[in-house]
Amino acid sequence: MADLTAFVAVAEERNFTRAAAKVGISQSALSQIVRRLEQRLGVRLLDRTTRSVAPTPAGERLVARMSPMLRELDESLTELGEFREKPAGTIRITSVEHAARRYIRPALTELLEDNPEITVEIIIDYGLSDVVSDRFDAGVRLGEHVAKDMIGLRISPEIEMAIVGSPEYFRKHPAPGAPRELVDHRCINLRLPTSDTLNAWRFRENGEEIKIRSDGPLIFNSVDLILDGALDGTGLAYLPLDQVQPYLEAGRLERIFTAQTQPLPPYYFYYPNRRHSAPAFRLLVDALRRQLRRVP
Repeated sequence: MADLTAFVAVAEERNFTRAAAKVGISQSALSQIVRRLEQRLGVRLLDRTTRSVAPTPAGERLVARMSPMLRELDESLTELGEFREKPAGTIRITSVEHAARRYIRPALTELLEDNPEITVEIIIDYGLSDVVSDRFDAGVRLGEHVAKDMIGLRISPEIEMAIVGSPEYFRKHPAPGAPRELVDHRCINLRLPTSDTLNAWRFRENGEEIKIRSDGPLIFNSVDLILDGALDGTGLAYLPLDQVQPYLEAGRLERIFTAQTQPLPPYYFYYPNRRHSAPAFRLLVDALRRQLRRVP
């Protein structure tokens, strides 16, 4: 069973280094396990080159059968936590950066203090992760991105956004008069890995939502780095208002298009139905509900 688990990790990751980190063993040990499994079965399961690893047809068939079985076994063992005196276990969450900092982490303080045997692992990712195939227990994304077959819990109000730049930037580049003039400005952008596009900036114009993408000198996959770029005068940034509010109040940033900037939909905490049965997971859901009531 351990050898099959190791093989499935390699087949899903298509990379020995990432798979080794996933299962918690060295890359060389993982390679030996897979070779041993192939010898025992008498079938080649992986095609290996110096640059890539991919399942053979036989390996694909084994993964298709074993992956759901291993997930079900893991979930069954997790559910045994109901018989423990104290909830325990690791909860893996995929989330965007702002949601993790603003809404998830504050909800964890009391939960983890009262339940020392619970561990929460948060992976920051702007892609649209499949929580089932990527072996997460739950995800956090804007409500419009949550699949319909998931259970969704709203954990935030609408996300008020702001277009900001430093006073130094506006001295060199006079503020645009309309959102469409942003194409003539230096905009700092967020790369979305799933679509490999730049995140669109949303505005309200004549009662309709418009989306604008503009080139610029910097592209990041982190909103913290985008904020740094705006603060040092490199360009304009499109960020959650609560993230930039302290810098607006201190005069280090200035906001434009206050009335036209369109808020984003609320964040949702989403998960497959079967995950709700684990005691530790139920406590986390309750903590997120309490946190939402405290949000202004």
